[in-house]
Amino acid sequence: MIETTARTTAASSLGRRHRPIRLGEITPRGWLLDQLRLQADGITGKLEEIWADVGLDSGWLGGAGENWERGPYYLDGLVPLAHVLHDERLLGLASKWIEWILGSQRDDGFFGPAGNDDWWPRMVALKVLTQHADATRDERVEPFLQRYFRHQLDALPARPLSSWGRARGADNALSVWWLYERTAEAWLLELIDLLAAQTTRWDDYLEGDLITGPARTFSHRTHGPNVAMGLKAGAVQALRDGDVAGHRARTERSFANLLRWHGQAHGWFSGDEWLGGREATAGIETCQVVEMMFTEAVHAQVYGRGVDGDRLESLAYNLLPASSDPRMLGHQYHQQANQVEVSVARREWSFSSDDAGVFGLEPHFGCCTANLHQGWPKFVMHSWLRDDDGLRVVAYAPVELETEVSGDPVRIIVETAYPFDETITMRVATGRTAPFALRLRIPEWAFGSAQLSVGGVTVEDAEIVDGYITLVRDWSTAGDVVLVLPMKARVVRRERQAASVFLGPLSMVYSPGERWIEQEGNPGLGQWEIHPRGSWNWALDSVRTASTWDVTRSPVDAVPWSLQGYRGAPTTLHAPGARATQWRMAGAQADVPPPSPVLDYGPDEDLRLVPYGSARLRVTEFPVIGTWFDVDDQDEPRRG
Repeated sequence: MIETTARTTAASSLGRRHRPIRLGEITPRGWLLDQLRLQADGITGKLEEIWADVGLDSGWLGGAGENWERGPYYLDGLVPLAHVLHDERLLGLASKWIEWILGSQRDDGFFGPAGNDDWWPRMVALKVLTQHADATRDERVEPFLQRYFRHQLDALPARPLSSWGRARGADNALSVWWLYERTAEAWLLELIDLLAAQTTRWDDYLEGDLITGPARTFSHRTHGPNVAMGLKAGAVQALRDGDVAGHRARTERSFANLLRWHGQAHGWFSGDEWLGGREATAGIETCQVVEMMFTEAVHAQVYGRGVDGDRLESLAYNLLPASSDPRMLGHQYHQQANQVEVSVARREWSFSSDDAGVFGLEPHFGCCTANLHQGWPKFVMHSWLRDDDGLRVVAYAPVELETEVSGDPVRIIVETAYPFDETITMRVATGRTAPFALRLRIPEWAFGSAQLSVGGVTVEDAEIVDGYITLVRDWSTAGDVVLVLPMKARVVRRERQAASVFLGPLSMVYSPGERWIEQEGNPGLGQWEIHPRGSWNWALDSVRTASTWDVTRSPVDAVPWSLQGYRGAPTTLHAPGARATQWRMAGAQADVPPPSPVLDYGPDEDLRLVPYGSARLRVTEFPVIGTWFDVDDQDEPRRG
């Protein structure tokens, strides 16, 4: 076991502290490869065939069809998916879009469909072009961006960012930074300052003026995906002013405030489609999930903390898989923490229609249909970063990294079934004999219990700095790096003394079993309601002993995030529990958990909890039997 001393460092360097690995240099392996192939063979790879909004009539292909955000959104996932899989078919699908965009630029630098002049969808297209250039080194992209950014610098004073663009201006600034890091042209900094002045001041709102309950009227500041995108604004500003520590602190205060008023049992804030409060039946939009993942990747690059990787894993290993059916044929618009029925029915969303919870092609509205594709491939490409003196892990997953350190080729194979298992083995192959740094993220939940060895020799007394352990070696002869992150159940208290359960990075839930009912006559690859096979209204018992609860594991199936038929999920946590007999449905969803301790309950059972991302029907927030405290800590009740 590593005896660790955790500390935090201040940072004041101008620019990006930790640079992204070039797109295509990190490829998935193991269960993660299976997951991305499901996406490539499912909704992403077939979307152009089944959805006219990204078909050949798209305005982003010169047609008369949809010409706003849907084409760029789709490309923002298709392009990285094609490159992390090195898939020629997907690269071919992306190519015609890239060529049309590059060929659409006017003499004044503006580009895109002639019938739409909104700044916002072009912000997404800029991300697409920078990813394409990183992967292919296409020499046309830099001069294209220079002309467009000159146009923005000239045009924005008279035609400033507004509406969605004003809320999401940090994404525009990131693309300007991409070009500045390559050209160092001073006028680009003027544009970055202009964009910042016209972008919503997110930390001011989230720190001081955030609403304290569900939103009931529309505002760009309470729109869930806008909030997820806006949370990166401080990090983007830190690139400009160098005050990394100050912006990092403001981001943390903003995030803490969101969790205080809108935090859910799985650890993320609601947004259905507006901020929805803390109850477990509030929803989270799929766009919000994937945009929050991108924001956390930006935080990792600028702030350089392990907690940003913790959060990225939390999204990727819980909310992201839950947002689609196991084979990635359809998706939900909203998911619920306590989701015991998926159906077309009235729910108390802040703003959405009755079909927002079903799995299908275009439930409620098509933004998520277009935008969901970035989640998994960007998780792969952001799982590692480059430091000035080496490499660092942002998120643990089975991947292969082929890159270079100071010009020397380095190959790292990560063998693991994490997050379904505890052991991560990294095999480093390089001809470089000069030492370089390898920084390993130690999750906050593993402080004090992580076990690390290099070449079979235990590493002890390592210091954790900003959530990382730094190893400096001649990696040509060092041997395998083996990191064990022991996972014991952790229980978090919620409203009414309810509880949520975590195992490592996984939110653990109870599934009542799932009966999938396909709806006939629907577009796309299918649409489904899901109904429970058994009772869902269970309470946890003996939460004080959670760290002793048993865990069983099985091999990960070719469809990783599923209940795998009768075999069950790859990770199962065995918790004591009993039926909370008075906990009932409220319409088409579970009522809020009854106050704990529950006094009316059935006989004890072995409550088998599975990963949140594996269960499309689930209970995440449980009432509790008995007390949270040791009996000796309780005072005698006052009498008389």
